[in-house]
Amino acid sequence: MRVGLYPGTFDPITLGHIDIIRRASVLLDRLVIGVAINRDKGPLFDLEERVAMVEAECAKLSDQTEIEILVHPFENLLIDCARDVGAQIIVRGLRAVADFEYEYQMVGMNRQLDDSIETVFLMAEAQHQAIASKLVKEIARLDGDVSKFVTPQVNTELMARLGKG
Repeated sequence: MRVGLYPGTFDPITLGHIDIIRRASVLLDRLVIGVAINRDKGPLFDLEERVAMVEAECAKLSDQTEIEILVHPFENLLIDCARDVGAQIIVRGLRAVADFEYEYQMVGMNRQLDDSIETVFLMAEAQHQAIASKLVKEIARLDGDVSKFVTPQVNTELMARLGKG
């Protein structure tokens, strides 16, 4: 069984994330979405809220793709999380060259920690390449329309959190 881990903060989950999840689903038998606690980023949504949003969006995808998609919160090393969930593959989404430089370093470090776990990079579709959770939150805070970047349910939750709904 091919098990992959797609890690991220998902604060909030965007259409770019969903695109990568959908595309990774065709490569794997089981996909685990690792929701990072990452206190250093100061997320807008707490862990339970982010997990609930990811679970809601992934339930739809799991039905469409017919593969098992699980959500797993984690705070340890990414490579340890991959071991914990039995993943042989770490899935990473790329948007731009700047992403690649950071990810390249991460792959090198992860390979030093466990060379049996491969990393696969997926490019987001062109219409999703500029989407970043950080930018989505900033646009929403400044009363911009983020409905092109997130699902209707996530948009509702984002507006409510920002007191704009």
